[in-house]
Amino acid sequence: MISFARIRAVMFKEVKQLSRDRLTFAMIVIIPLVQLMLFGFAINTDVRHIPVALVDHSNNQTGRLLTETVRASQIVDFTKTFDTPEQAKAAIQAGEVRAVLVIPHDVNQRLEQGRVLAHWMVDGTDSVIGGAISGLQNMPFSLDTKSANSQITELSSTSTFEIALYYNPSRRTAVNIVPGLLAVILSMTMVLFTSIAIVRERERGNLELLINTPVRPIELMIAKIVPYIFVGLIQVVIVLGLGYVMFDVPINGKPHEIMLGSLLFISASLTLGLLISTFAQSQLQAMQMTLFVLLPSILLSGFMFPYEGMPVAAQWISEVLPATHFMRLIRGLVLRSAELTTLWKDSLWLGAFTVFGVYFASRRFAKTLD
Repeated sequence: MISFARIRAVMFKEVKQLSRDRLTFAMIVIIPLVQLMLFGFAINTDVRHIPVALVDHSNNQTGRLLTETVRASQIVDFTKTFDTPEQAKAAIQAGEVRAVLVIPHDVNQRLEQGRVLAHWMVDGTDSVIGGAISGLQNMPFSLDTKSANSQITELSSTSTFEIALYYNPSRRTAVNIVPGLLAVILSMTMVLFTSIAIVRERERGNLELLINTPVRPIELMIAKIVPYIFVGLIQVVIVLGLGYVMFDVPINGKPHEIMLGSLLFISASLTLGLLISTFAQSQLQAMQMTLFVLLPSILLSGFMFPYEGMPVAAQWISEVLPATHFMRLIRGLVLRSAELTTLWKDSLWLGAFTVFGVYFASRRFAKTLD
């Protein structure tokens, strides 16, 4: 027969145990609070202030007025200027800008004839960004000019811009999703694998054996990471290979650069998991802390929502996450055939995160030996 007294006693014991577990109790409060505040402000599909470049061959009032009209829409911000479209396209390939507005030298004649005034070169790997700039295609534009008899003549163009989408002209979602999904999958698996590494040794009673061996903490951290690097590289081949075969996702970059860029992110993610492992006291806590890191990595890295649509504070947070840098890296390498040398900022950050992460994880592990 069921005894409610025994049930009540066990319930009381569980509540007492939960109240003594400060980390778990804090996670109960912090996770929903932080996630709600962060994502409530950060998630925004109404993209504004997209960084773009300008190539103005007109060098006249019409070109300048057209530029100011586009800037007034607040959809884009002109952050760079180039002399030729070729230079601008190279900037798109390197990820410096998302699009380029090219104003031809005969813009006045085009305006008088009612033709397309200028054209956009757009990075089509992000469908949201491409859609936002494509919305400017029929942006109204008019120019008031005074003739010789002082009468005002209004010149206007009904079709203002021509849009050219590079790297994904058909706007297929899979082209954007598959490389980004690689970052999400690697984050989930790599961080989880190593986040329970030290905790598992402690729970199995192997930690005392490791303490008595001549293995140094930093050697232990490196040894914990290396085996999973090969697992991560296998996942890279599987995801990109199936994406190419099943969803016709183009792989335009050099294979060795794609693997090297993935290696940087795999190492950084494994290091992040090790750091979590040094803080957690149990495998449950390790998984809770991993979840706390994974949600921002998915939502703030640019995988689901454009980076440009986030508030500045959310962008600062996203810059700390390895997934944000790898999202730019893998899309640039795979889709735009960029090189690691042109994406050196993200590559350097991932490498530095790995080095300092291993160092601090070994220092935290050394403290537990005292």
